[in-house]
Amino acid sequence: MMPSPIGPLSEYLADLEKGVAGLANTWRPDSPEYRADVYRQIMMQLSSSYFTFFHADAAHPDWAPLWNPVYTLQPNPDDIYLQSPISSAYRYRVSGQRGTVKMITFNTQRNNAGYPGAVDMTGKHYSDLDDRQLQIDADGNFEILVSQERPAGHTGNWLPIRPEANVLMIRKRSYDWAGEVDPVLSIECLDPAPPKARLSPEEILERIGHMAAMPARATELFYWMQNQVREAVGVNVFQPAPIGGALTRQVYLPAVYEYAPDEALILETELPSVRPYWNFQINDPYYNAIEYVYRLSSTNGHCAKVSSDGKFRAVLSLVDPGVPNWLDTAGFTEGTIYGRWYDCDSRPTPTLTRVKFAELRDHLPPETPQVSPEERAEELRTRVRGCQRRRRW
Repeated sequence: MMPSPIGPLSEYLADLEKGVAGLANTWRPDSPEYRADVYRQIMMQLSSSYFTFFHADAAHPDWAPLWNPVYTLQPNPDDIYLQSPISSAYRYRVSGQRGTVKMITFNTQRNNAGYPGAVDMTGKHYSDLDDRQLQIDADGNFEILVSQERPAGHTGNWLPIRPEANVLMIRKRSYDWAGEVDPVLSIECLDPAPPKARLSPEEILERIGHMAAMPARATELFYWMQNQVREAVGVNVFQPAPIGGALTRQVYLPAVYEYAPDEALILETELPSVRPYWNFQINDPYYNAIEYVYRLSSTNGHCAKVSSDGKFRAVLSLVDPGVPNWLDTAGFTEGTIYGRWYDCDSRPTPTLTRVKFAELRDHLPPETPQVSPEERAEELRTRVRGCQRRRRW
């Protein structure tokens, strides 16, 4: 039987234009710069969506990169994200070598984009664990059974799959980018499955249509998420967020930032006494992470410098302020900033103070050291090397 006639490719990509309509929900819908940035955002989401709809299926699981070099949905610069389709109809073995990264987290979730493994971030999160909860041998090797039921007598590592879950997500979380070794992980389906089939023309075209529709679904969610922060607490104010989301031990700290080119923002916060992991990152006005390989747009508990009073202070500005903990906003004077406290014993809410750049030191502790251009250049070189040596693809 001959397949049905296939129209021009543009016919199946028509929904891309719906993503452009999301401009109405941005902060400057009439700005040519915003329009161009949103076009770029749509291309980011489209490029990432191929892995979502074509790469693997629950019977034939395989890791795919999620947001690592595609900055959409403000991915954590410390994390290398992997995802694979799963189903509660199957049992899986995740195994490998831990490496020396700060931590590895595993979580199952439900996403609602139409295919197992589809990620539009509108679904529900279920079970999660991190490597501190695993049995790992002296050489760093481990394996995890991922299944709906825990077998009788199974005493090893286990992660449950709820019937609604269709994705397993992994975060390989680094602290010292240049000094840590990435984990090496595999995923196998333990139950019989037929050979991975060639897709029919109809299946291919349907999935292309899902790819084209994904940017509109994503930006609808992204713009809502940042706009609700602005509506709830205003500008330059952190919104205390509850524990939850994909990781049950993580607290997110969102804020919408805004300042003029001749100004700076000082981020200040107490630090928890017990803080296994924490960080802050800068995002653009469309809820994407900004450049973090060649810009100092994020920091974490490993590289952050803490003041003598025990507080963490950072400076958001367009140009180098010559002090520790510069968060380079990469040409943006508005956007969002996100912090994370992971499994900490307290959840301090940071503050943002808007000051004139020329008067910055008047608002910092007198003992705040000077960071020379040469020291900053070396800091950036170390960052670039560390990021490029991580397995992001």
